[in-house]
Amino acid sequence: MTKFISVGKILNFHGIKGEAKVGCSKNQVDFVLSLESVYIKEDNEYKLLEITSSRPHKNIVLMTFEGINSIDELLKYKGSLLFVEESTIRESLDEDEFLIDELVGLDVCNIEDGKKLGFVIGVSNNGASDLISVKTNSKKICLIPFVKAIVPEVDIAGKKILINNIEGLLE
Repeated sequence: MTKFISVGKILNFHGIKGEAKVGCSKNQVDFVLSLESVYIKEDNEYKLLEITSSRPHKNIVLMTFEGINSIDELLKYKGSLLFVEESTIRESLDEDEFLIDELVGLDVCNIEDGKKLGFVIGVSNNGASDLISVKTNSKKICLIPFVKAIVPEVDIAGKKILINNIEGLLE
């Protein structure tokens, strides 16, 4: 079964010719602009939408779709998430890039002694770098910069992330 991953959301229309305002993560704009098609979920089915044009505009992407030529035709999709097949995203990932759902749930361990320090509960971005949210063994939630110096190894198969637990990082 094909797995779909959300890459954006139709926020509203732009102009009168069916152009959509699409919101997406700041670090995903180039990827979204490179897409030739997306899927939209309609009645629990994924419907393919061919992209006829896309361009960056302020903090969003403006996008037109084949067969949607007016506000009326676009309005039913307002608020809808846009999806791509997981394989499409995997092809664009660099060696040290991961999908968020691959990281959530992984154990976080000290690289020096292998001791479990907690587990990943989420991933966010502060503008400078990605951050992993870790729930520690003491039930605190800490944010760790997802950079090589602090997170030198991610072992998806072993279901763990090894970190350099510098003083004060998980307090």
